[in-house]
Amino acid sequence: MTGDTPIANEQPTELKPLDPDGHYKFENGSAPVEEEGDENKERGNWSNKLDFILSCVGYAVGLGNVWRFPYLAYQNGGGAFLVPYTIMLACAGLPIFFLELAYGQFSSQGPVGVWKAIPLLQGVGVCMVVVSFLVGIYYNVIIAYALFYLFASFTSYLPWTDCDNPWNTPGCATKACQNTTNATFQNVTLGGSMYSMYGLYDENGTWVNGTLCGDTKRTSPSEDYWNHYALEITPGIHDAGGVKWQLALSLVLAWIIVFFSMCKGVKSSGKVVYFTATFPYFVLVILLIVGVLQDGHLDGVLFFITPKWEKLKEAKVWKDAATQIFYSLSAAWGGLITMASYNRFQNNCYKDTLIVSLMNCSTSIFAGFVIFSILGFMAKQIGVDVDEVAASGPGLAFIAYPEALTKLPVPPIWAILFFLMLLTLGLDTQFAIIETVVTTVCDQFKIAHTGIRKTLTTLAFCVVMFLLGLLCVTRSGLYWVNLIDNFAASYSLMVIAITEMLGISWIYGMDNFCKDIKMMVGFEPGWYWKATWGVISPGLLIFILIFSLAEYKVLDLNEEYLYPGWSMGIAWLMVLSGTIWIPAIAIYRIVTSPGDTFMERVRFACKPAPDWGPYLNQHRALDAERYKDKPDPSKQIVNDPYADIGTKI
Repeated sequence: MTGDTPIANEQPTELKPLDPDGHYKFENGSAPVEEEGDENKERGNWSNKLDFILSCVGYAVGLGNVWRFPYLAYQNGGGAFLVPYTIMLACAGLPIFFLELAYGQFSSQGPVGVWKAIPLLQGVGVCMVVVSFLVGIYYNVIIAYALFYLFASFTSYLPWTDCDNPWNTPGCATKACQNTTNATFQNVTLGGSMYSMYGLYDENGTWVNGTLCGDTKRTSPSEDYWNHYALEITPGIHDAGGVKWQLALSLVLAWIIVFFSMCKGVKSSGKVVYFTATFPYFVLVILLIVGVLQDGHLDGVLFFITPKWEKLKEAKVWKDAATQIFYSLSAAWGGLITMASYNRFQNNCYKDTLIVSLMNCSTSIFAGFVIFSILGFMAKQIGVDVDEVAASGPGLAFIAYPEALTKLPVPPIWAILFFLMLLTLGLDTQFAIIETVVTTVCDQFKIAHTGIRKTLTTLAFCVVMFLLGLLCVTRSGLYWVNLIDNFAASYSLMVIAITEMLGISWIYGMDNFCKDIKMMVGFEPGWYWKATWGVISPGLLIFILIFSLAEYKVLDLNEEYLYPGWSMGIAWLMVLSGTIWIPAIAIYRIVTSPGDTFMERVRFACKPAPDWGPYLNQHRALDAERYKDKPDPSKQIVNDPYADIGTKI
């Protein structure tokens, strides 16, 4: 095998501590892995350590850090939310992050190939790929939204600034109604409906500065722009309304960017992330500086951080903290395993875990200050409380925050920076999602990870996922985006993560896994890691899963539109597609395994494949008692149940 170092009749090498550069020194004088070029010639490696760190940061730090965490924090006790958030980071986030990095790096395999360790659970890897595929379809649509708004921002006057546009509804108003001295109310008829409006007469006796009052809900110019121009949204998911061509073109551009960023695998995407992973921090710092210079910013910040300690008595707060940590770190998607599989064998993935996890959580908190400083300013400008403008998800990114930007000096500049930030936040995550799918296909079908065949594989998936994503850029597209977002990667991910941690801890064996980690980083994980992997983290995720199922209700959009039964059926089919492979492949493995009794077959299916372990023989030699040289494919035993372990599901 290219890149392997033959080991013949020599004793296991004995490790000294890592040298200052993080590489092993060998007692028997054998050379460490080469410093120049790829260590693994077949699969390739990251060009350098920073490529990997930035890719992980970009993958973990995504749109959720900006548009979900700040809203979740203020909803669940403000500053008090940091208590359960930190505890859940220690009990659930860090353990699964470290487990997946170590698992992928040790085997140099994608999310399906790593389950050579436990063939019975190979379905876990398949489920990871299915979930990543489904999410990748709609996630690029959100990137397309950001591109659409980015192009719309290249103007001297942002189109969502006022209500004087063809798409505005009669309820559109730039300010909330408030009674002041010299105010005059008058009834006006708009669109066939009677409205009570507040305003002032100018010196010529002309009634000006009209603002809707009474029972009619105020609609902001940005909300009208989002619903009636950008989306042209239909009344429901049943009414497709045709493809919105501007969004379709934006989606084409989004996939072109993804493809050319990934056409050479981690070699190309590892360079793109130098911009996409760092640019959001540049924008966040600028927006924070701008925000704190505006009147009213302190109201927003205090709204975000003021602790409500009584909230900690509510189980939902702890569930939300654990859920946010779990999803924010992008665990159980297969992306962490995939990216770690391109590391050098002796990379210190323990240190990487601490760096990326802490950066991810710090970014969430920092983004909260940025978001709420601007929202506090906007709330004061339009005359409402901060909680009336606070939002999460697309409502924050494409309605609340764009409206706030129109209140700043030179709004187009801030709009361009903000939507560029959203674009780069989304692209980093999308890179890892697509790499997960492509790497798995290349591993399973023996496609070289470098060269034209992988490029064509990447292109094929980009085209297929673009075509499937066209449903999400119809005029009912937002309903589909919301549906996929809530079900494709919700319950499925929790089932995957629970099975993954219990399988590695109790079937593969905690001792075996810790010895594997020692081969890479020079020490075995302590009691904290063993306790969290084996008991605490799975227990927390089981709690979240049960709590989430108990809280289940029919999905809605903006608390206004209730999804019909047939669409919920599709939603649960997505959940099933992301979980069914675990029992299905387990049954297949048991049925095809040798043995006279059921338990003999189960034990055989739980036994690691002969070629499980480090990808290169030079690393297998570090523990030659446990890992023999990889079998020669040309000398496979006839009818060997493991002969197809890597390619046949």
